[in-house]
Amino acid sequence: MADRKGKVRRIKRGPPAGSSTHSERREEDDGISFPRSQDHFERFNRLIDWELEDEMYAVEERLRKWGRARLIENGITLYDLEGRNDGWLFGERVVKLFTKSEALPHHRFRHGDIVTLSRKNPLKEKIIEGTVLSRSRKFIRIVVNEQPAKIRSDTWRLDRGANRVAHDRMAAAIESLFGDESSTLLRELIYGQVRDMESSSSRPANLGGIQKRLMAQANHSGNLNPIQSKAFANAMEYRLSLIQGPPGTGKTHTAVRILAAWARNDAGPILAVADSNVAVDNLLEGLLEQGVKAIRLGQPVKVRESLRDATMAAQMEEHHLREDVDIIIELNENAMRRLPALKGKEKGLAHRDIKKGWKEVRRIENQMRDDILEHAQVICATCVGTGNFLLDSRRFPLVLLDEATQATEPASLIPLTKGARHVVLVGDHHQLPPTVISRRAEEGGLACSLFERLVALGAPSTMLTTQYRMHPVIREWPSERFYGGELEDGVTAEERTAPAGFIWPDWNAPVAFIPVEGAEDTSPDGSSKQNMDEAALAVRVVDMLLSGGDITSHDIGVVTPYSGQVRLLNDLFESAGGREQHERYHGLEIKTVDGYQGREKDVIVLSAVRANEAGELGFLTDRRRLNVAITRARRGLIVLGHARTLRNDSSWASWCDWASERGLEAYHVLHM
Repeated sequence: MADRKGKVRRIKRGPPAGSSTHSERREEDDGISFPRSQDHFERFNRLIDWELEDEMYAVEERLRKWGRARLIENGITLYDLEGRNDGWLFGERVVKLFTKSEALPHHRFRHGDIVTLSRKNPLKEKIIEGTVLSRSRKFIRIVVNEQPAKIRSDTWRLDRGANRVAHDRMAAAIESLFGDESSTLLRELIYGQVRDMESSSSRPANLGGIQKRLMAQANHSGNLNPIQSKAFANAMEYRLSLIQGPPGTGKTHTAVRILAAWARNDAGPILAVADSNVAVDNLLEGLLEQGVKAIRLGQPVKVRESLRDATMAAQMEEHHLREDVDIIIELNENAMRRLPALKGKEKGLAHRDIKKGWKEVRRIENQMRDDILEHAQVICATCVGTGNFLLDSRRFPLVLLDEATQATEPASLIPLTKGARHVVLVGDHHQLPPTVISRRAEEGGLACSLFERLVALGAPSTMLTTQYRMHPVIREWPSERFYGGELEDGVTAEERTAPAGFIWPDWNAPVAFIPVEGAEDTSPDGSSKQNMDEAALAVRVVDMLLSGGDITSHDIGVVTPYSGQVRLLNDLFESAGGREQHERYHGLEIKTVDGYQGREKDVIVLSAVRANEAGELGFLTDRRRLNVAITRARRGLIVLGHARTLRNDSSWASWCDWASERGLEAYHVLHM
């Protein structure tokens, strides 16, 4: 066993990768358990109010105070856009926006972003809200909630928007947990009001005959490994269980097997949720492959294109009652065209018939939705998406929440307050926490997920220990530092050979630390950091990797903690050959570490950025960010960093020591 895990010299096992140890938290933070339900209600309402206020304030301050040049530099506003209608997406209007010049300026709009469309000033005119559908170098396509008037005349302006819907749904969930005992039978567990958390969580849920079938299924986990099978068994037997999934250990694979087993045993209706659309799509894809009847709630624009047939909108298009709706709509539209020619009583009767027609359309559409939901075994949605009115009157005894450590507690409560009796939370509190915009809300505890709080309370948790992603040497240090040395390898070194092209310090250990004697700089927007020396070297390193011929740009990820460095890297790779179709670096992904959680690539090139005489590292000191950054790679990890600066943090110093002792420093690359 020890040989499989690898020998690691002089690595101190660090404290848990969360913000503090559980014992520290318990003493200093009264937010772990809530003997008075009122305290939970007041605390989290205050935190989500702060989060919305600060997000809205930040958006409005930018619009009010930032000049045009700064908004463009930050990539959060596009000006002088031409507009065209560009078809429909399941009944919602798609608009294409572009400029008269060859390409759009650099911007940060991504698929699924909430945006606002206006003419000149969104603070002084009625805005149109939308969601980004797709983007290319020359245009951006958005799905809008209403048809822009005179789309082709004059020009448009596109801005980043704020998400008020999420706040309202979280507030409703907090209130439901507090005021409605039927919202979930797990209230006392969530509040931490039980004497023995482990034994109380381990009791079976009150699911009648379904519970017996699930318990009989506990020892039939199929092709899962032993520790995954243990997590599977707990998910069949316990009313509350947690699955901790370190990088590459197959947590989503295990989650899908649990959901499929629930579905096969007629335990529906089942809610399968996650914090992000990407994670929900991963669950949906796995369920469809297992032959489970799963339906995806949410805007089709936010769903992976290959999975859109499973959305509610697509299913309604195919429903046998669709023809009835189309006929009524056509009759209504014909009647509306005739209205101007009618007078008196005839006009009044026509108005009545049209109103009656639209009412009938709504009735049939509600019937179609109910029918689709009734026949689904699993309903997939984001945490916030489960607050959709479609589920208002429905109860879901079984809920599985993937990515549970990336969801704030109020977001996690949205699906749990829909009648949950039997719940599985899947996540890893040693990886990145929920994203919180408001500093005061973060300091108040909003960045502590429900998963992490339940772990601190003693809820039963199973950690998956066999990783199938990384070369064994890439796995060595994070296993020892963050997971007590418990990670084992489900892949061999031979299955993860070092890519050619780059000259590895040790071809049997595809990890390289290139000590860069550069200097950090403040990015042009004034709010982030960049490092030109590291960025230029990253381009050279990618060129070396591509020259070997056994990997392509699609197999490489360039990762950095700072958005300023992402923008600089984008510019350099654009100048060096471009990343569009048929260009040199097509398929190369350049993202922040936070944007890469849950992802993997054959090779990761990591630029640490910070390089200063004061030894300041900013948020690089978050152990969880380091853990995520170095565990995305399958076959090779190349780190570019300023050693003297990085050694001012204990975790980074430990990693640098490990790389040095392993003989993995790659000074030679600097002179090639």
